[in-house]
This record gives sequence, structure tokens and C-alpha cells, in this order.
Amino acid sequence: MTTTDTIPSLTVAPISRETLALYAAASGDDNPIHLDPHVAVAAGLDDVIAHGMLSMAYLARVVTTWMPQHRLRSLRARFVAPTPIGAQPTCTGRIADVSDVDGERRARVVLTVRLSDGTTTVRGEAVIALE
Repeated sequence: MTTTDTIPSLTVAPISRETLALYAAASGDDNPIHLDPHVAVAAGLDDVIAHGMLSMAYLARVVTTWMPQHRLRSLRARFVAPTPIGAQPTCTGRIADVSDVDGERRARVVLTVRLSDGTTTVRGEAVIALE
């Protein structure tokens, strides 16, 4: 594994109102900026936006599709732009480095969520234990 290696990407379906409603119910995050267009517009947005943690869940999915979940040592994310309704996120990852930590070989993976228009919405990082 080298720092030029990438992990398989994940492109999810465009964000729909149904997706947001299902995520809100599952997560308990029913903030109206994610569900009510009137509240979103009053907040200065064009329409509702996706939950940031939904995008982070997609990052977790791209990592755990590549490697088993029990190898995940850490996952973090920084939300840099909102994900509007109708946007189609793609999650990608690149091996940044491989090192030995606590007697275990680990890869640090730089993660990105990018929309089809090129907007980056999330930057993240995962640490994965290697065999």
C-alpha cells in the first residue's frame, strides 16, 4: 500500500426529501433546516440541506466497504459546505501514509465528499488497521 493508492469510491443516490426524513427519524436529528423548506429559506438557504452527519455516515460506509468495520480505529470529518437537496455525493479516499502504531500496521486515509458540480462538502480522515 502506497500513498498513491486510492480506495474504491462510493456515489450515492441524489439527496431526496425522503432520504432526509428517514435519516432524521433514524438519528433523532429533526432540525427543521433539514426538513422544512420554509425554515431553510428563512435561514437564507434556497431549500433544505442534508444533515452533516449523513455525509459522515457515507464516509464511514466508503471506508467499511473497503475494509471490515473492526479495523476502523478512528474516523473524523470537517464539514466545509452544505449538501443541498438533489445533490449527488461521491465519497473518495486516498492513502496518506502507512505507519506502525502500538504494534499495529495502520493506514491513514484522507477522505472527501464531493458533489457532482465539484463542490467539496466534507473533508475527513480515517485510520485503518492493516493485516
